[in-house]
Amino acid sequence: MDFLRRVFVGPRGREAVPSLELCDSSRAAGAPDSLRADTVLAALDIDAAINAHERWKTHLMDYLEGRTSEGLDPAEVRRSDRGALGRWLHGVGGELLGDQPAYAVLMARHQYFHEQAAVLVEWAQQGEWEKAVQVLHGGYRYGSSQVVLLLKELKRGLVQQA
Repeated sequence: MDFLRRVFVGPRGREAVPSLELCDSSRAAGAPDSLRADTVLAALDIDAAINAHERWKTHLMDYLEGRTSEGLDPAEVRRSDRGALGRWLHGVGGELLGDQPAYAVLMARHQYFHEQAAVLVEWAQQGEWEKAVQVLHGGYRYGSSQVVLLLKELKRGLVQQA
């Protein structure tokens, strides 16, 4: 998480676009694939992104199981651009990886995951626990595993190019 925090948070806690001198379009776009892959790998620790996703899931489970007093708004949960991974995917990640075949699928699966998480929260807030459990073991779990698999696929592709 520290890596993503350095990428996303600038002075005084504001969101910031990381310095991408190595990734600017004038150099990276025409650069050999191995140089571009090295640059992208340096800008994103995909393992840290996976860990951020897992921590968000833990936060959701803490909410559902009553281990936290913090409430969750389904409309906010539905937003795939709020967490560290989502901000990266909707920002710098798109600039760096938007041309990768797995990126578009990852964006769709990440949005699907957030949609399923929001439905899960809605059912839980309505006391519909059987329906919540169905979503938890169905679309939510599927969406989450797809996000992780696609992040690993992106990493594998970049490592092979490097």
